[in-house]
Amino acid sequence: MIQKKIALINDITGFGRCSVTIELPIISALKIQACPLPTAILSVHTGFNNYFMDDYTNRMQNYIDSWTLNELKFDGIATGFLGSESQIDLVNKFIENNLESVIMIDPVMGDHGRLYSSYTKEMCLKMRELLKYADLVTPNLTEACELLGVKYPTDGVISDSRLATMASHIAEKTRGGKVVITGVTIDADDGSNIANFVFDNDKINLIAVKKIGGDRSGTGDAFFAVLAASIINGVDLVESVKKSADFVTRCIAYAEKLNLPWNYGLPFEEFLTDLK
Repeated sequence: MIQKKIALINDITGFGRCSVTIELPIISALKIQACPLPTAILSVHTGFNNYFMDDYTNRMQNYIDSWTLNELKFDGIATGFLGSESQIDLVNKFIENNLESVIMIDPVMGDHGRLYSSYTKEMCLKMRELLKYADLVTPNLTEACELLGVKYPTDGVISDSRLATMASHIAEKTRGGKVVITGVTIDADDGSNIANFVFDNDKINLIAVKKIGGDRSGTGDAFFAVLAASIINGVDLVESVKKSADFVTRCIAYAEKLNLPWNYGLPFEEFLTDLK
């Protein structure tokens, strides 16, 4: 039996529990080898006032060439934050040469109706081009709107039917037909819930959990890590999303109990042994 491998294309951040720093241990706990391809090295994430960042763009091709020369192959390729047009081009080429892998794209472009300050229109267009290779895409509502070139709802509220239409249109642009629109706030009798809208080749599911506290760094990365590893382990998409949402919810609840600052991320270490 050969251990499965996922190539993680994301930044490596020393403090703040996000990107590869949270993805690698979670994927490892799910018994898959995590192989980082760094896009940048940061001391802390950009939610801190003072951070050091080393952009890795100029070294990524040499890094990829080494993998190629060593004839390394991956069961999955998972993309995260990409910081420039050049990086998206490099990732595009890397994926083209590894189309036998399961391609999972988290289009980290913005949130709450706004693109991140580093994201240009040209980068958004290039990100759309990556969709044609994707077996799974996991945008939040902001990113789903940008991928389709439609306006974000002014109040951030969207109907299930509209989500279904958006997910369907994104799926049409992919090779795998699987889309999860993540982190959608919906009203509930006992307060707000966070929902993940799952579209799997025309099959639709809405998976909701109770909203706890405010935003925290790394929640999307933790969710994506559990989801990606579960998919590579052969778990059904809906069950994978449920597992991801449950894990993140428990981590957030414990972070609230510890009264951790939002930019300290999730105390996921407490729950790694629960992942199976």
